[in-house]
Amino acid sequence: MPFTPPPHDCPLCPRLVAFREANAAKFPDKHNAPVDPFGPLSASLLIVGLAPGLKGANFSGRPFTGDYAGDLLYATLIKTGRAKGTYQKHRDDGLELIDCRITNAVRCVPPENKPTTEEANTCRPFLIDEIEAMENLHTILSLGLISHNAVLKTFGLKQSAFKFGHGAKHQITEKITLLDSYHCSRYNTQTGRLTAEMFEDVFEMI
Repeated sequence: MPFTPPPHDCPLCPRLVAFREANAAKFPDKHNAPVDPFGPLSASLLIVGLAPGLKGANFSGRPFTGDYAGDLLYATLIKTGRAKGTYQKHRDDGLELIDCRITNAVRCVPPENKPTTEEANTCRPFLIDEIEAMENLHTILSLGLISHNAVLKTFGLKQSAFKFGHGAKHQITEKITLLDSYHCSRYNTQTGRLTAEMFEDVFEMI
């Protein structure tokens, strides 16, 4: 089944459109549009974040590219054999993912990094279609609680039945396992909630 990402001028969420247009006026040389997933649809692993960062993916046009979360994510992917090349914080750095794909539950940057429930619901059909198009998918890694909940909603599952926890593992279909990790944000690493070793441990589980 083919997957079609949202168009560059996606009109579905008025608040996100207004924020996107305001950022395009301030930063006209940046991406400022829905951010497409990165990596092949043939991958067996899908990493799901929440939404693009304002000066990360929203600027670069590639998930987790250009901010601190990407520094840790891509370093870990390279170290654990899920990526090859050199991460240089821009979409044309030649980095390649190996049997891995990265996406977001919400495709446009939200104010204060906080999409509303309505915005997440509006964007969910893109995640549903993407997952359905990944014929070899057997593992989903959710980065953070909101991503975890978005994945559960995508599969029509109750959040109360699958408790989020770092390193938690959930069999959500006969074929697909959901793994959880604390988000690889600067805040989580600076406070010690997530260490590089803890993050690598999750990929070793995969």
